[in-house]
Parts: sequence; C-alpha cells; structure tokens
Amino acid sequence: MKAVVIHAAKDLRIEERQTEQLAAGQVEVAIEAGGICGSDLHYYNHGGFGTVRVREPMILGHEVAGTITVLGERVSGLAVGDRVAVSPSRPCNACDYCLKGQQNHCFNMRFYGSAMPMPHIQGAFRQRLVAEAWQCHKVADGISINEAAMAEPFAVALHGVNRAGALTGKRVLVTGCGPIGALAIIAARAHGAREIVATDVMDAVLEKALEIGADRVINVASDPEQLSAYSIGKGYFDVQFEASGNERAVRSGLEVLKPRSTVVQLGLGGDVSIPQNMVVAKEIEMKGTFRFHEEFGLAVALINKRRVNLKPLLTGTFPLEDAITAFEAAGDRSKSMKVQLAF
Repeated sequence: MKAVVIHAAKDLRIEERQTEQLAAGQVEVAIEAGGICGSDLHYYNHGGFGTVRVREPMILGHEVAGTITVLGERVSGLAVGDRVAVSPSRPCNACDYCLKGQQNHCFNMRFYGSAMPMPHIQGAFRQRLVAEAWQCHKVADGISINEAAMAEPFAVALHGVNRAGALTGKRVLVTGCGPIGALAIIAARAHGAREIVATDVMDAVLEKALEIGADRVINVASDPEQLSAYSIGKGYFDVQFEASGNERAVRSGLEVLKPRSTVVQLGLGGDVSIPQNMVVAKEIEMKGTFRFHEEFGLAVALINKRRVNLKPLLTGTFPLEDAITAFEAAGDRSKSMKVQLAF
C-alpha cells in the first residue's frame, strides 16, 4: 500500500508500506479521506513542534474515514462494506487516568501520527489501516466520507465545549477562526449559545465564520476597537474559546469577559504572560482542553443526524500523489480552511 511519510521538515514522501496483520477484534479499513491537521503541518514545515521532533520516518495523519474491507475474529456490530470514521485515540484503558475516565490523559496513549514516543506512533495516511473495532464509528447513508473525516477535529471542539460547561443562553467569544476555532463556533451553537462573536486577523476566515454560524465577526488587526467596546461594564462575554494561541488574543479576551466567566484554551502557542490581577479581580476561570475521548462518538452522531453542517469548512481535496501540494495549500490560511487527501 501507499502511505504519506514524513522524514524531516519539508521532506514528505509517498512510500510503499506493508499492510499490517489483522488480529482478533480488529478490522481493516480502506482509507478514503484524510484531513491535514495543524500538527501534521508542524511536522511538515518544522519537523515537529516544541520539544517533539521527528526522529525516524513516520506516517502522518489522524483525521480519517473509509470503508471496512476485512473483519477480524470476534468482531460484532460491523460488516464488510460499512463506512466508518476512525478515532485516532487508542488509550490503554488500564492506567490510573483511564480507570478514572480520563482516557485523553492516558499514560500509554497510542495516538496516530505522533512523534512524542520512540519508536513513533505511525499515522493513518495510508491506503489500508488496521484498527480496533471499537475505534470505528459507522457513517450514515447520505453523509459524505469527507464529512466523516472531520469527526476528529470536531471532537476536539466538542471536548472544549465540555470543558466550558453549559452554554445555553451564554454569550461566546471565539478568538482565532482556523479549523478548530470554526468548529468551536459550530459546537457552541449546537450547545445553545445565545450569541457568538468571532475574531481573527484575516477577512477570508472571518467570512467563513459568518457562514457557519457566528453572529458577528471582527478583524482585530484592522479594527481592534470593535472588540474593545465590549469591555464596558466589566465585560460582556460569558465564555471565550481561545483558538489562536496568541498572547494578544488571550489578553483582549480577558478584557471583554464578564466576572466569573470562563476561558477555554484550544489553541497551542508558546509561553504567554497574562494580566493576573484581572483574572483575580474578575474571578475568571482559565481551563485547558486536550484531545477528546467520548466526544468522538458524539461528533459522528451529530454529523450523521445532520445536526451540524461541516461541509463549508472543506476547501480542498487532493489525490494522495499530490500530498506535497495539499500540505502547501493547507498551510495557506488566506485560501484554505480544511484540506483533505483522497486515498
């Protein structure tokens, strides 16, 4: 089979790899669609992120969906020909965190396409993937395989919403409208947010934010005072989903949040300094959010029942052979939101 393999920064290759042997409880999936994530772009552009570096060839990818081609022994509830979204999260279900129901913090997590451990965890950008049956969630008739492949990043946004708490009737600020910020808008709306204001520094992504459900968008590069106006009366927003990883976005968000509001940090960035006195005086809760677990099944269910529409986020699909072109396109925020590979 063919696979998309990263060797070092800007050294992406299409290589032949052997298919894996099928064990009991597993299925073989013919991968049909795979979304390029921010972490994939970090590996492609920089060879890693932070202290995590590519130290051996690694298959990229973790946002995938396809069709089951082979069933292993003792697999029930699935059949050859079923279309499935595949969760890339494979916790051990035996460590302390897994036993507490916090599988996203598993000590022995095997998350597709991760260079954190050595040897690396090989990813899912390959023509044939052997997965545990419990990783596979059926895709409903009429749902495109491209929509199904967006279940993973949508699960990330849903976990962020879960960390925020009840959103019914809340006023929400989303800072950063890349794929995760955009999906946070969709997730917040699905969970009953009363009003959603989104900010970014690029008009193209802000137009997309309006299309998918934001009530108002603000370009904070060209018109920052529009956001500052919300600081009157100790603030306006109940929840901020910070998806840019930018210090300015964190600071400006704190200024327009009401007392006893919540910041959920979705975006990854470097070290930032925050106005601690403001956090204390407003009694603001700052929360991190990391990956997901049970939210993957919820993501697929919401997509299957057409409770959400993720189609507008797909801005490009490229054949496997054009993977480098696809990665370059995915890195251009002025033109791309979510780019996928077709296998």
